[in-house]
Amino acid sequence: MADNLRFDGRVVVVTGAGGGLGKSHSLFFGSRGASVVVNDLGGSHTGDGASSRAADLVVDEIRAAGGKAVANYDSVLDGDKIIDTAMKAFGRVDIVINNAGILKDVSFARMTDQQWDAIFSVHVHGAYKVTKAAWPIFRKQKFGRVINTTSAAGIYGNFGQANYSAAKLALVGFTRTLALEGKKDNIHSNVIAPIAASRMTETVLPPDMLASLKPEMVTPLVAYLCHEETTENGSLFEVGAGYVGKLRWERTGGHGFPIDQKLLPEQISEKWDKITDFEDGRATHPDSTAESMESIISNFENTSKADTGAARPKVIPEDGKVDVEAAKSLTFPSESFSYTERDVILYNLGIGAKRTDLHLVYENSEAFTAVPTFGVIPSFAAMNGVPFGEILPSFNPMMLLHGEQYLEIIRPFPANARLTSIPYVVDILDKGKGCVATIGVKTTDEDGNDICINEFTIFIRGVGNFGGKKEGVDRGAATATNKIPNRKPDHVVSEKTGEDQAALYRLSGDWNPLHIDPDMAAVGGFEIPILHGLCSFGIAGKHIFNAYCNNDPNSFKNIKVRFAKTVNPGETLETSMWREGNRVLFQVRAIERDVIVISNAAVELQGEASKSSKPKL
Repeated sequence: MADNLRFDGRVVVVTGAGGGLGKSHSLFFGSRGASVVVNDLGGSHTGDGASSRAADLVVDEIRAAGGKAVANYDSVLDGDKIIDTAMKAFGRVDIVINNAGILKDVSFARMTDQQWDAIFSVHVHGAYKVTKAAWPIFRKQKFGRVINTTSAAGIYGNFGQANYSAAKLALVGFTRTLALEGKKDNIHSNVIAPIAASRMTETVLPPDMLASLKPEMVTPLVAYLCHEETTENGSLFEVGAGYVGKLRWERTGGHGFPIDQKLLPEQISEKWDKITDFEDGRATHPDSTAESMESIISNFENTSKADTGAARPKVIPEDGKVDVEAAKSLTFPSESFSYTERDVILYNLGIGAKRTDLHLVYENSEAFTAVPTFGVIPSFAAMNGVPFGEILPSFNPMMLLHGEQYLEIIRPFPANARLTSIPYVVDILDKGKGCVATIGVKTTDEDGNDICINEFTIFIRGVGNFGGKKEGVDRGAATATNKIPNRKPDHVVSEKTGEDQAALYRLSGDWNPLHIDPDMAAVGGFEIPILHGLCSFGIAGKHIFNAYCNNDPNSFKNIKVRFAKTVNPGETLETSMWREGNRVLFQVRAIERDVIVISNAAVELQGEASKSSKPKL
């Protein structure tokens, strides 16, 4: 193969480069056109002694082959001096390979503070000092590559190496964070766990094994990760003897306990098999703090319900399958919801109504009304009361994702009322890696008149492959795909959401701290608390209510949406609408990020609105 991955014009700093892996790295980069700073203190594998000979010999070899190289004999704790050598010799630094290391193996019981500190000093503090000195150079030139060196002992632990194992795993976390912080400046950081013959491994591996573990079988991975065309970032690789493999975390589906009840160790014991089961199909592979916290954050809504006195038998068969028909036949307790004009105004304000929208914010207005999407509010408590654990095997509320929402308005909402909502199972579809469950909620008034119907479509990971049907029946508007036409929209409305939009909307009943607490949002991987999906749903519904219904609730029959992306308070939402018969197809875009946040959406019109094709301007 041609040597097409070249490093001409690049400057590479390799620490611990007097032998083993560091020497192999240096020689290879030198042969591919890079200028190399060969750093080596010249000490033993335990960190004792010092000599310039090791680095000089590698430099001589690179130069003899026609390459460019200089030696550096400083400790990695003087990382600024190492980087200064590169700048003085070559005028830039592009790649840092933190390879220097020492061993001080001893059982934990016999380990001294000096033996612990010495390992951390070289492996962790040394990598920090060299990388820290190069970092501002990388940022200024908008390019940098960092390779850190961990080991199997760091990943899995190893007897007699508590100090070494701890330090080496620290480098994995160090690398992951560098990858996140450097990404915007084209600085990529990766970490390798090599097994190769070196001054350190020759003390723990037999000669016949060392002969097969040539450092030259590790270096090509390092070179690939450092090339300007490689986009890999923040990854961990095991490499040696011609083998290269990427590692990732795996987490069981676990079990979510109700957060409003005291948690006891006996409960942990009861669910231990489930908590530790990697083979039940619910295991995930989180790759960020945001993904890590998804399960925990989703459990915030896992609350116990008061005993209604009417015990319902579980419908999970002994074989662990899902009995969809039995689930559909279940009945659940009803939930009451009372509201006044104040609650209607609060909801309308929460979805962006202005003080000039008197029909939405002034109770004495002749046209005073709730935006029809208010219909989701009475259904919250009923929806949260559905006992999924009685329907789905191995159900974990932490694996639940709200994907779609359908709302049908049967009667316009009065200014104040006492409503009753009853949940029921509409359908459960087998999607392989999970299931799609649709939960309906029927809401009636005190006289028993139907007011609205909600359908919450949720995806639950880990509950799949139970032999159920993959596609549901056509339920009209509730299951319509709502593909937008291939033409310019007939009407577009843009509305800038307020910085305090989520703080206001949550007062209508969605108390999830993800939408208000910056710390919880940060843990979830968001820069700021995000806007409620049903708030964006309400804003879009309001746009269509105004444009095509002339704010007449009798004209608004139903609405269906798919939640595509999250929205940040303060972003501008653009609702694009296409009139197709008695339907208004629409999508919502967050303008600042140019991403679709609501897709596959439509409002069905009725009455006078269904006859007029032109929107209100």
